[in-house]
Amino acid sequence: MSETVRLTVAQATIRFLGRQWAERDGERQRLFAGCLGIFGHGNVAGIGQALLQEELAASDEGRVADLPYVLARNEQAMVHTAVGYAKHKDRLQTWVCTASVGPGSTNMLTGAALATINRLPVLLLPSGTFATRVSAPVLQELEAPYAGDVTVNDAFRPLSRFFDEVVRPEQLPSALLSAMRVLTDPAETGAVTLSLPQDVQAEAFDWPVELFDERVWHVARPVPEASRIAAAAEVIRSARRPLVVAGGGVHYSGAEDALAAFAEATGIPVAETQAGKGSLLHGHDRLLGAIGSTGTTAANTVAAEADVVIGIGTRWGDFTTASRTAFARDGVRFVNINVAGFDAGKQSGVGVVADAREALTALTQALSGWTVAPDYLQRQATLWGEWDAQVDTAYDPPSSVTDALADGLLTQASVIGAVNELSDPRDVVLCAAGSMPGDLHKLWRVRDRKGYHVEYGYSCMGYEVPASIGIRLADPTRDVFAMVGDGGWLMMPTELVTAVQERVKVVVVLVQNHGFHSIGSLSEGLGSQRFGTAYRMRDAQSHRLEGDVLPVDLAANARSLGAHVIEVHSRDELTAAITEAKAWPSDGGPVVVHVETDPRVFAPDSASWWDVPVAQESTLASTRSAHADYVEHKRGQRSHLAPGEVS
Repeated sequence: MSETVRLTVAQATIRFLGRQWAERDGERQRLFAGCLGIFGHGNVAGIGQALLQEELAASDEGRVADLPYVLARNEQAMVHTAVGYAKHKDRLQTWVCTASVGPGSTNMLTGAALATINRLPVLLLPSGTFATRVSAPVLQELEAPYAGDVTVNDAFRPLSRFFDEVVRPEQLPSALLSAMRVLTDPAETGAVTLSLPQDVQAEAFDWPVELFDERVWHVARPVPEASRIAAAAEVIRSARRPLVVAGGGVHYSGAEDALAAFAEATGIPVAETQAGKGSLLHGHDRLLGAIGSTGTTAANTVAAEADVVIGIGTRWGDFTTASRTAFARDGVRFVNINVAGFDAGKQSGVGVVADAREALTALTQALSGWTVAPDYLQRQATLWGEWDAQVDTAYDPPSSVTDALADGLLTQASVIGAVNELSDPRDVVLCAAGSMPGDLHKLWRVRDRKGYHVEYGYSCMGYEVPASIGIRLADPTRDVFAMVGDGGWLMMPTELVTAVQERVKVVVVLVQNHGFHSIGSLSEGLGSQRFGTAYRMRDAQSHRLEGDVLPVDLAANARSLGAHVIEVHSRDELTAAITEAKAWPSDGGPVVVHVETDPRVFAPDSASWWDVPVAQESTLASTRSAHADYVEHKRGQRSHLAPGEVS
């Protein structure tokens, strides 16, 4: 008979999670760096007690707990912290997140969606109301009159790559093992949710001791089928204007060197998605920079002419394809290299389901001796040189621009330029939503494969501050610059308190432009006249939000949360602020650089489009004009339905 140990469900869960490891290429690390959480009546006596018990036992033994606990301030934010950590770790390590019943748990829903959309692993432990229902309805319980087993945690089902609810102790082992399998599968990973009713968490059970043995989960590198490499090579050999689109899968596979070797051997230029930016470093001869709606003119010009497009680790989001207008050539064909068959089948492409590094290595060999024509190499160089000159101008705008700026304000592009030029190559820039991600995608010059981190699958306002903490925890040797506008800042600044608590140095560059810069511009372009996008007082006469700028002091707000704040009013002051932030002690906690910019000045245009429908009928002339432009752009959309591989 197997030996057993008596533990509660929560104690068994924490003990199990602390003994899980991930391994790839012979290198292993703990799968979970720790547990982020906020306690309430649903988990304080279950998961909370179990974490305390493990921490005290570790302390008595003179070691750090296998699953260290970090107190967060917002449940959505702690998931962002875990996701930022997992992305920086190439999906090989993540965090556990625990929350109490009701709003504590449902606050994690946005984080779950973000993780799954971006294919990033995180383990969520939302607490549930009583499985026994003896005290129903309890505080914060949803009563569904049509079903007795529905809880708010069911909302996690469509947002998770794996979901289970443990209502009996006997169910826990299979739930835990299934969760680990999905978290460590590069094709399946995302948010994994185990719903734990509060009474079940505290229930004791006799567990087989082998459940708590150390387990090593192998993270696979699926190799491509030879026939698929041959089919892809045949399509590429037929091309005269091929283009690579590098996505996040290049980074997660560690395929940057393989991509560089492929581009150098074949002469095929490389454009990058938001997740794939940095796949080639700034200065590489084959790099054309960002592609799509927030792309460079170099990449988008080549994309419009491309006859074969090779997607590597991309899910082909609408910003990448410019809402299916980027690849405009008649008869353009696609080759899709992706670890997930779901993504490899998009764009009617020739699918190669495999690890990006393994597929690129095989494809380089299959194309040995084949290169693009010399005139194509020259065209790449010319287009890139023209774009790079525009970036220089955006970083250091001429007097014709600066003289017109309101009250001597800086431009957002010049702020980006200063941070880019004064930060170290290994430092990380981070962003998620608003106009900043688009400007970073076009303008930021990546000098290290881990130097660029923009969440643009869910483009979630409020991601920046908590995710910067996750990146810094993942690698304390790098400074992290979180670029955030005032709109994103107001969504979720409170996780700075966690950074103060844990002495985590992050540098937040808070760009104040008194409203939603990105959506204001979009609103104007769609004929909606920037309605509801500026932070203004309500005017007493018109009753509209068009009065004075709101008297909100975001610098004082940051100070009140414990951050070291530097206020900036000029380029020289910005240079000094970045220098001061770089010199800030590594255990000194967060630094916030507050700078006002002029929202009327934009970065160089991508000469691209994004499909956002415009009202077909309106009394507003601005809307009618915008709709006419929209109809014209729609004519440029492509279906990409023709088979990429013709037998």
